[in-house]
Amino acid sequence: MKSILLFISICLFLAFSGNEKSYFQKPKSWPEPHYNFQKNPLSNAKIDLGRALFYDPILSRNETISCASCHLSYTAFTHVDHSLSHGIDDKIGKRNSPALMNLAWGKFFMWDGAINHLDMQALAPITNHLEMDEKIENVVQKLNKSVIYPNLFDKSFGDSTITGERILKAISQFLLTIVSSDSKYDSVMRKEVTFTQNEKAGYELFKKNCNNCHTEPLFTNNKLENNSLPLDTVLKDFGRMNITHNRKDSLKFKVPSLRNIEFSFPYMHDGRFKKLKQVLNHYTSGILIEPGTSPSDLTKDEHKETNSKHRKKPILLTADEKADLIAFLFTLTDKSFLYNPKYGFPSHILSRK
Repeated sequence: MKSILLFISICLFLAFSGNEKSYFQKPKSWPEPHYNFQKNPLSNAKIDLGRALFYDPILSRNETISCASCHLSYTAFTHVDHSLSHGIDDKIGKRNSPALMNLAWGKFFMWDGAINHLDMQALAPITNHLEMDEKIENVVQKLNKSVIYPNLFDKSFGDSTITGERILKAISQFLLTIVSSDSKYDSVMRKEVTFTQNEKAGYELFKKNCNNCHTEPLFTNNKLENNSLPLDTVLKDFGRMNITHNRKDSLKFKVPSLRNIEFSFPYMHDGRFKKLKQVLNHYTSGILIEPGTSPSDLTKDEHKETNSKHRKKPILLTADEKADLIAFLFTLTDKSFLYNPKYGFPSHILSRK
């Protein structure tokens, strides 16, 4: 009897391992994902269901806004035509939509880290009155009345019962497959190609000045940081402090990945910067050392002597070094990710509605 049970256990393990390997590949040398796949095993049916839900405006109150409205696959799953997200009834949100990729390694989500599990993330935009403005129970009712969804849930879960938990887990399944790991940088790390002289110089500058927060290979440390951006006096967004109510968390926001940054403008939590050059200018001359003092007022020796009372140390870069650094950042563009048809609109599913 024990032998039979052991055999069955091995078969189930191999089946699960095979499924996960087919749908989610951890790039070689990358850290282990944070997401627990065993609690939501991937399958083709669930991934297709999640992809359909991601692109379907049925999730919003008046069926005009989908997840993809703010997260476009060909721009690293974010929007680029405005600084702040646009939602239902032409309402404007308070933040720029974050780029979506490599979410299996995320420990928390949203700019302020308000969500600590990927399976719950989609609930935030669905219920936000500035985004989709809908209740999950209403989504369940609408999906039950649809032509396609009861059958899709049956294929995914073994019966046609539609629940909020199943909706959220299916969306997670699709999001988990969104992996970007095939940029020129990755090819260089695999020793398939080499950097140009400018890219190589930029990489050295990056490792010296940026890698602490934008840690390789994910190009984020998955932490919340205060990068000394001045408060937007209109939005008055204090970031993490809105969640914890701890003054030490004031103006802390999640460190975004720099992968595909060439295509994910505008930048920062409020989209205040349209170009990478503006981002670099912030870190070189936009950081206030102390009230009334700018980094440009300091000599090189004085810069070295900045002490612990200062919020952040500015980065010293020449114009040529900035150009080299941007050249390196462009090597993080992954076109096979940006234009992957399996991430696009699922016409084979939603055309049947």
